[in-house]
Amino acid sequence: MTARSRLALAVVAAPPLVFLLAFFVWPVASIVATGLFPSGRFAGGAFRRAVEGGLPGVAWFTLWQAAASTVLTLLVALPGAYVFARYDFPGKRLLRALFAVPFVLPTVVVGTAFLALIGPGGLLGIRLDGTIWAILAAHVFFNVAVVLRTVGGLWSHLDPRLEEAARLLGASRGQVFTRVTLPLLRPALAAAASLVFLFTFTSFGTVLLLGGPGLATLEVEIYRHTTALFDLPLAAVLALVQMAGVTAVLLAYSRYQERRAVEQALRPAIEVARRPGTPAERALVGGTVAGTALLLLGPPAVLVARSLNTGEGWGLGYYRALGRPGRAGALLVDPLRAVGNSVSFALVATAVALVVGLLAAVVIAYHRGRASRWFDTLLMLPLGTSAVTIGFGFLLALDAPVDLRSSWLLIPLAHALVAVPFVVRAVVPVMRAVRTRLREAAAVLGAPPRRVWREVDLPLVSRAAAAGAGFAAAVSLGEFGATAFIARPDTPTLPLAVFRFLGQPGRLNFGRAMAMSVILMVVTAAAVALIDRLRPPGLEEF
Repeated sequence: MTARSRLALAVVAAPPLVFLLAFFVWPVASIVATGLFPSGRFAGGAFRRAVEGGLPGVAWFTLWQAAASTVLTLLVALPGAYVFARYDFPGKRLLRALFAVPFVLPTVVVGTAFLALIGPGGLLGIRLDGTIWAILAAHVFFNVAVVLRTVGGLWSHLDPRLEEAARLLGASRGQVFTRVTLPLLRPALAAAASLVFLFTFTSFGTVLLLGGPGLATLEVEIYRHTTALFDLPLAAVLALVQMAGVTAVLLAYSRYQERRAVEQALRPAIEVARRPGTPAERALVGGTVAGTALLLLGPPAVLVARSLNTGEGWGLGYYRALGRPGRAGALLVDPLRAVGNSVSFALVATAVALVVGLLAAVVIAYHRGRASRWFDTLLMLPLGTSAVTIGFGFLLALDAPVDLRSSWLLIPLAHALVAVPFVVRAVVPVMRAVRTRLREAAAVLGAPPRRVWREVDLPLVSRAAAAGAGFAAAVSLGEFGATAFIARPDTPTLPLAVFRFLGQPGRLNFGRAMAMSVILMVVTAAAVALIDRLRPPGLEEF
């Protein structure tokens, strides 16, 4: 790499690096330092107390349930990713938007919906609450959309003629998948698996509501020691253990991604997808879509049903009650303000995540080496860090040089911090798959680097960037953990509104929570569908 190339790479890497240092490294370092050095002296006894308090068992449970959740999610989601990538059918765009909704539902709402299905008196007649099976089912429900979009995004660009050639040479369908398709999909599969693992490794609300006190992850223990026991030293130790585990996984993923990345001829998605022609193909599409819809839309359907069942019949009573004052004579939550806040925060967070994520993806995709792997790991660490740690860190650290603790910008910045990895994971596999000779040919013809990026890379990665933007908007709309610590009373978001209603006694407030959850689902589906439509003109086929 020439000195000019190194300088250009450093310029591109600077904004993402500054963003991470200011809004992740410094806040997390502040909360860890406060916990481990409460009076200026090292609280070394916290490590011993953590081990004696069962830290090894909690860490082991956190690890294996995350691994099992990741494997199950991939197995369940891959058929859907194939169908959405290879076939075109009525309602495909709408279903893609709807399938992203479970990913952003607040965990308290999903936990309530699963309890209605598999809890006491559940609709399925099976009692699974308090078991690992309820946790695994909820994790699959949450994360199928990650695989559908990340893996399906690359799969929709793979040249089907490679598979057709293998079939002509006598390979079976299984051999075609394992020897042709799977090697090409490995970068996207690794990206999706790393995201799912991080989410399930740091699982909090799902484990707390469905697993019971006997099944606790590191995230649950961090929350308990921070808010209930006020034991910051022990919470800091648990946070360090959690971040160490996440860092090890991310470094392994980054090394794997770099070694397995291959250049390949990507085709426009519109040329790859086709209508199912045979009865077997129609059965495959119909069965896969129906099964995925049942899994992903079943619990939301329960929420809709509960929001319409007022106990005195079916109707919109709970929705009308959202705008009525409570017992104290004031609105518990203004629903219109909550919707406006969530949408505004999501727009800002998505814009920030796209700019930071695309710049970071350029560095990771075009620069191979140890520095790139560490940069990639740093970008992913916010996903593996406790929301409690980030929220408290923001309040402790962001008072200088500009005090942001009372600014509304703090919320979308926290959302963008978590959303950036989704943009990076969606774009990097596609960016690395672009053949170098295309860029070299454009450079030989006299195009400067900016024009090469605009004319060669951008059309190919625009669809992946749109998928990343959809994830960023969805993350912002549904983020609850960090927002609960930094949001002011006059800036409620939709998840906070749901939580406030659930925290109040009475059937009316529970119904209001369900109604607000349905509003959150509708807003999220609309946002994802809109982003899918707002690709740059002339690039819709990619």
